[in-house]
Amino acid sequence: MAAGPQSLNNVHIGITMPKLAANITMMFNELPFLERIQASAQSGFKAVEFLFPYDFEAQDIAAELKRHAVKNVLFNMPPGDWNAGERGIAALPGREQEFRDGVAKAIAYARALGTPNLHAMAGLLPADADLVQCRATFIENLKYAAQQCSAHGITLLIEPINHRDMPGYFLGRQDQAHAIREEVGEPNLKVQMDFYHVQIMEGDIAMTFRKFQPHVGHIQIAGVPERHEPDTGEVNYAYLFGLLDELGYDGWVGCEYRPANGTVQGLGWMNSLARKK
Repeated sequence: MAAGPQSLNNVHIGITMPKLAANITMMFNELPFLERIQASAQSGFKAVEFLFPYDFEAQDIAAELKRHAVKNVLFNMPPGDWNAGERGIAALPGREQEFRDGVAKAIAYARALGTPNLHAMAGLLPADADLVQCRATFIENLKYAAQQCSAHGITLLIEPINHRDMPGYFLGRQDQAHAIREEVGEPNLKVQMDFYHVQIMEGDIAMTFRKFQPHVGHIQIAGVPERHEPDTGEVNYAYLFGLLDELGYDGWVGCEYRPANGTVQGLGWMNSLARKK
């Protein structure tokens, strides 16, 4: 796939943008998974993220990343039975050994791919769940996972997800996630801040980011409410990109959105949202 006129390569000189990673679970999915790495590179992305790598051999993904000089910056630990509707198991009592097995599997992939961040999904809670027990389970599982990740220089992430898209998910708000982070007490545990989820659950994105920025390990973006390109909807991403510059955020920003009319066709948002120095 040749880079079109709206690719990252054509962002004008004198314009500053954060480090953008294509989420190839959502973007470029006109193509088979492994081919999306090449498509991302041809569109100017230096990094990719995705939900899960486990349907593919680690060496095959690593070869594509190396071939196209693209980094993988994030993926999720095994989430339980995704096809059956599970969305993580870290906060589910009785699944501790399965979670630990998933930690080992995720770390093995991360080491093969050179991935610096792993996300532990908390899970959907049944209606009769004991919230105190679930929270305690989550904290103990995170302590274990963070310690295992630390031995390999990997940052562990947790992410609040909005309850409209994912009803019943254990984590919904940034303050809730940071309280858990503090209680876990492991220095390599950070919080993933998806501005899309924050807007839906809390609003006040800029001040929330200012408050928690030292402990935010990864950012994701999408237009609100449709979750299309970031230049659509109610969130002013040009302002937020300026805020990231102001506060010196030097991490990656994952583009976790669903293209409205094809991935390459929609990449013009990177010009329209760019902020001049």
